Amino acid sequence: MSEKKFPLNKNELEALAQQYPTPFYLYDEQGIRENVRAIKKAFAVFPGFTEHFAVKALPNPVVLKILAAEGLGADCSSLPELLLADMAGIKGEDIMFTSNETPAREYLKARELGAIINLDDISHIEFLERTAGLPDLISCRYNPGPLKEGNTIIGNPEEAKYGFTREQIIEGYKILKQKGVKRFGLHTMVASNELNLDYHLETGRLLFELAVEIKDKTGVALEFVNLGGGLGIPYRPEQEAVAWDALAGGLKKLHSEILKKAGLEELAIHTEYGRPITGPYGWLVARAIHKKEIYRNYIGLDACMADLMRPALYSAYHHITVPGKDGAPLTETYDVVGSLCENNDKFAVQRRLPKIDVGDKGDFVIIHDAGAHGRAMGFNYNGKLRCGELLLRPNGSVIQIRRPETIEDYFATLENVKLEEKGA
Repeated sequence: MSEKKFPLNKNELEALAQQYPTPFYLYDEQGIRENVRAIKKAFAVFPGFTEHFAVKALPNPVVLKILAAEGLGADCSSLPELLLADMAGIKGEDIMFTSNETPAREYLKARELGAIINLDDISHIEFLERTAGLPDLISCRYNPGPLKEGNTIIGNPEEAKYGFTREQIIEGYKILKQKGVKRFGLHTMVASNELNLDYHLETGRLLFELAVEIKDKTGVALEFVNLGGGLGIPYRPEQEAVAWDALAGGLKKLHSEILKKAGLEELAIHTEYGRPITGPYGWLVARAIHKKEIYRNYIGLDACMADLMRPALYSAYHHITVPGKDGAPLTETYDVVGSLCENNDKFAVQRRLPKIDVGDKGDFVIIHDAGAHGRAMGFNYNGKLRCGELLLRPNGSVIQIRRPETIEDYFATLENVKLEEKGA
């Protein structure tokens, strides 16, 4: 079981909402720091362990600075994410640049920053060489195809647009070696939000065995293997988190069994976790403003799927609590919805909850486990303005780390174009 807690009581939340009106995201700095320390302690069994936090999960430079201070790097997929990592003080090979269908300007920026470039396709070798030049260190992304099952969110590897086939990756390392590349890494990413420990251990085995095959067939001794991300979190209270010690210990056993006899016992382990780093330590805080009673009972929030689209996009479950009513009986069944003109704008469907009061001073509604792939996936459909982000500091104070969008922001990119009058 995973306990779903919110760090503020109702009175504290009321006071906070006076300064920062709902909706907003709140992140717990102390929880994030302690979690990172537990991860690093577990993975200290490996030589040269590096966690490149997946910037896509929570692209806020203040959070990235916290993670950098705890010794994490960054996994980036675009030019703005590279810039965010640089702004946060994450430098050089602590940045992993894993992109696909990559424009030349993004490779150029990655080269300028000294990031590890992780190629997505064999054709990108020539493209990178021609547009930005080949660095001394290059990684390649492996797509295992039918050798590995995917899951609901990321899909099956055979259907995914990412990565080299097994035959291509062997050929790719031969080409890179011939072109003078001296240092090499290997990467894969085959699942998303996966809570099965054995799945992640199987991924480790797959990559360790491939590292041995690459050495045998190309003479390339890999410097590191990046196991990707994809580790899930227990969104539902009845689910259990994957224990960091169990994951690191299982991978260490495979690492020793497979790599030592091949002379690769110093192969470093890299990861690119995002969701399990910050996900459980972020909440979307909204207020219940309307109640609608037709064929179902609906609670309408001042947030919508433009603030958190995972439930609509993936039918994802996010736990919901109502501050001040934590022990109240779950007597009502609601669809909890937002104001977007889309029928799938629902945070919960037929959810058992306590009776919720609505209005200008309606109940707060807390949407849990929103610290990754939450505000980051926001959008402006219907002219909706994305909410702001707050940080709960270890001393109990709260600071704003991203203000809410304004009408002026929404119109800022428009050009003042004058069209000819009809009939002129």
